[in-house]
Amino acid sequence: MAAVSIGIASTSFPPQTNWTLTTRSPSSSKISCVHWDPEGLYKKPPQTGHIARLEFKRRLEKDAEAREAFERQIQEEKERRRALRDSRVVPDTVAELIEYFLDTEAQEIEFEIARLRPRLSEEFFSQLRLEIGQLRFAMSKTQEMEDRLIELEALQTALLDGTEGYDKMQTNLIKAKESLNKILTSKDIKATLLDLVEQNELNRALLTLLDENIATAQQSNQKQAAEFMEKLRMAVLKYITV
Repeated sequence: MAAVSIGIASTSFPPQTNWTLTTRSPSSSKISCVHWDPEGLYKKPPQTGHIARLEFKRRLEKDAEAREAFERQIQEEKERRRALRDSRVVPDTVAELIEYFLDTEAQEIEFEIARLRPRLSEEFFSQLRLEIGQLRFAMSKTQEMEDRLIELEALQTALLDGTEGYDKMQTNLIKAKESLNKILTSKDIKATLLDLVEQNELNRALLTLLDENIATAQQSNQKQAAEFMEKLRMAVLKYITV
């Protein structure tokens, strides 16, 4: 009788799987994979009932605690900045004002520009440019002089950009007040809004002004005024490109 050769194919299984041999009967055996389930056929059904509700409640409580902690941090930071602003004493001379801005935190520069805009005059910037020029063209420089030059140049850029942005914002705010007055005194608000769209007078400044009026009305418990301003803001949003 001719010999029959039976080839046994080898199968490569994914790594890190736990395989066990389960014997059903002397005549049959089955290889079962304990953790390998690529099709997701043997996933546990989602939890329902009392346990699921408890888990959902715990998650909500955890999220609420995290949100409260975040809001508390924001409030603490606001209070810290307010206290810091109150503690700062604005100097009288230009030279001292330069040092004042150098000692101010970067995130507080915009606030100080708004508060001290009249002091940021041509005289101030002339003095700043003078000191920068003296340091830049000094015959011999120390490391301290180099560091101060870098600080003064950065301060000059920040103040020039900041004052330009502030002045532009103030101009837009004045126009926004005029636009809001036109709307409030108009007999046909929709027609007035269309006119303002054509004149390109519906912008972020108008939205900011409306937000300020809404907040003021709410703080004063003027509910009708606040509701009117909110409706007006929604109407403006239909025409504005934010």
